[in-house]
Parts: sequence; structure tokens; C-alpha cells
Amino acid sequence: MEAKGEIFSYICVMKKFLLTFLWLLPATAFAQTHLFTLDSDFMARGELRVGGNAASNTSAEGDFAAFILGRARLAAHYQLQLKDAAPRLEVRMAAQYSGTWGASSSAVTLYEGWLKAHWGKGFFAQLGRQPLSYDDQRIFGSDDWSMTGISHDGLKLGYDGARHKVHLFGAFNQNPSNISGGTYYTGGLQPYKGLAALWYHWDLPWIPLGLSLIVTDIMMQGESQEDNTVHHQQMAGAYLHFHPEKWSVEAAYYKQMGKEEHGIPIDAWMAGGKVKFTPTGRWAFRLGYDYLSGDTDFAVPPGGQVGMQHHSVIRGFSSLYGSRHAFYGAMDFFYLSAFYGGFTPGLQNAYAGATFKPLPALSIDLAYHFLATAAKLSNAEKPLGHELEISAGYRFKYGISLSLGYTFMRGTETMVILKRTSDKRELHWGWIMLRATPRFLEFRR
Repeated sequence: MEAKGEIFSYICVMKKFLLTFLWLLPATAFAQTHLFTLDSDFMARGELRVGGNAASNTSAEGDFAAFILGRARLAAHYQLQLKDAAPRLEVRMAAQYSGTWGASSSAVTLYEGWLKAHWGKGFFAQLGRQPLSYDDQRIFGSDDWSMTGISHDGLKLGYDGARHKVHLFGAFNQNPSNISGGTYYTGGLQPYKGLAALWYHWDLPWIPLGLSLIVTDIMMQGESQEDNTVHHQQMAGAYLHFHPEKWSVEAAYYKQMGKEEHGIPIDAWMAGGKVKFTPTGRWAFRLGYDYLSGDTDFAVPPGGQVGMQHHSVIRGFSSLYGSRHAFYGAMDFFYLSAFYGGFTPGLQNAYAGATFKPLPALSIDLAYHFLATAAKLSNAEKPLGHELEISAGYRFKYGISLSLGYTFMRGTETMVILKRTSDKRELHWGWIMLRATPRFLEFRR
């Protein structure tokens, strides 16, 4: 009986110890998980261009360019989370080098540097330098094709639920050298003085349909400290994505209003649609059309003359801070480089393409674009040219990929006038790119 009593007492003591330990567990390191990763992103792209830029002389060398672009990112990411729960705290720092091989100057910047707190049930706040990427990235995107990418300094408050998502982003920019000279801002990370953006997304529960709404207000200042008036320009639009089993239908409409940095009123809009059909895992076909409004009565003076027509209303649509390489042709002649004189006659982009995957890691893509201005020109026809693109990509193991492509464009006389290109209307662009994203370190405790 004494032995049974001792065993019973021992069990009672152990029970009390276990209950005490379990009660204290949430306050110990065993109740939470610390995850630290160190990632990298290396990208090098060699490009060969023939035609498309105004020749500085009459020799063949004036229309030829070859160079290699490089980028290297090193990102440290930390997550703190309770066991079996979503992260409670995140911190990310990503340093970036970008430049042309052999150039005497290059850029070393902080691409990302943010702190993100989660309050559970989908609510969060993210503060610092961060990329913004929404929907098809036409308006806000990370622009990963470029060597620098796009990021913003600001605060993002949001809710990410199963069916509904709401993000509110705000930014206010200032030059450090002007810290005691008022609030005039110029030449920083982004061209705007301030930005307010609201994005809402709804996934309908009964059909495979997603709908997004976006509203922005952008604060722009004049070009000098003497004329530092802040003008507000707004944009509102919607994006729709319907994706049944083998089909994908996308449609978007955006309207721009307000005033640009010189105080000129804005009345611009764009609309686009794309249909994609994937009959098998190997084949995919797409067809689409984009219309971006342009400045009316746009006129470029003949070569050797100067003078541009003044506009009382800006009707040229701006694609703001999107991933522009993904739209309007791979050669990036439109909405990445400006037309002569800064004004834009808008753009019509009718395109078709197909993707073939002979192997799971290999993809081949072929695309065609017919490009034309949206506005009627007083001294030229609307068509700009035809663009044909072919590209291929292969994914190796360990996060390594190799891709290459070739683009040919046959421009019109309108293209020569508006872009101030050389008289050679046949434009060629070839590229090859290697990208590697190895993870150096992953530590969990």
C-alpha cells in the first residue's frame, strides 16, 4: 500500500509539473518559430540591337548596339510566428546592384527594406521600401524584367481574406538635400511627391471569377522650387479575370483625371482584353487588344525643325508604375521610351501568340503585334508597324534558368517621324539571359 501511495504521489507531482510546463509554454521559445533565410538573385542579359535609334552619323555603326546588363540582389528575410499559425512579424532587407558590364558607374541601392506586422484574421501593416504588384501588373508591378525593378517608400495597411482583399497604400517623398528648404521634391526613387492608392479584390465563390477595383491619387510638383505647386492626378479602374478550366479571359479599364505637374488637365483612358485557351498541358494560345488614348492634334515637326503644339488637355494615357515590358511589344518601344517631344499619340496593340512546352522545363513562345497610334495625326498615318517575337526558356535545377529571344519589327514612316528613328525601318533585337536564385542559408528555431 505504501508503494502504491508513493506511485500515486509521484504521478500527482508529474501531473502538476506537466500542467505548469504547458501553461508556461506560450511564453517560452518553444511556443514560437523563428525563420531566417538568406536568398540571392543573379541576372545577366546580353542584348544586340540593330536599328530603332536615331543614328549619330551615316555609317552602319550608328545603328548598332551591343551590351550586357547585370543585376545582383541579396535578401535577408526574417519571420516570427506562433506554432501552427501565420507569421506575426516579418522583416525583409534586399540590397541590389545593377548596371552595364564595363561601365564606370553603376547603382547600388536598397531595393527592399520593410517591416510587416500581422494581427491575425488577415489584417496587416507593412512599412518601408516595398514593391507593389497587383492583378496583371499593368498599373502597379515589380517590373522584374528590368535590372532595377520598381519599389516604393510608404505604408501599406491591408486585409487578406479568403474571398476579399483590401490594400491601402500611402507615400510622401522628400529630398534629403532639401530637408530645411520647404517641401519641394524632385529626382527621387519615384517621380511623385505623394501617393495614395486603394485596391480591392473579390473572388466570387460560385464561379471562377476575380474582380479588382483600384483608385489612386498622385501628388506631382512643378519643375522648379519657385513653382512648387502640388497638383493632384487621379486614376480609377477595374480588372476582371474569368478562368474556367481551359480558358482565361482578362479585361481592364482605367480612367485618368486631375492635373499633371504643369497644371494641365488630364482626360485619358485605356481599355484592354485578352483571351487565352489551354487545350493541353503543352499548348496555350492567346489573343488580345489594348487601346490607350492619345493626345489629339499631336504633331511632330519635320526633321531639322523645332516646335511642338501646345495642349490644353492631356489625353495621353500613362501606365504609371507597372511592369511595362509585359505589354505593348517586347521591343519596349512604347511606354518605356518616350515619343519625340514627350507627348504621346496613344497606342493600339492587337496581338496573338502561342506557347509550346515540349518538356516540363522547356517553353517556346511565338507572338505577333500590330501597332498603331490611337489619335489621328495631322502629318502621318496611324499604323506604326508589325512586330514578330520568338523566345524560349529552360529551367534547370537549383533555381537556374536560361532564356533567349529575337524580335523583328517593320516600322512605318509614322514610326520614323514619331520616334525620330533612323530611316532604316527594319528593327532587330536579340537577347540571351541567365538567371539564378540560390538560397544561401535557411535557419529555423
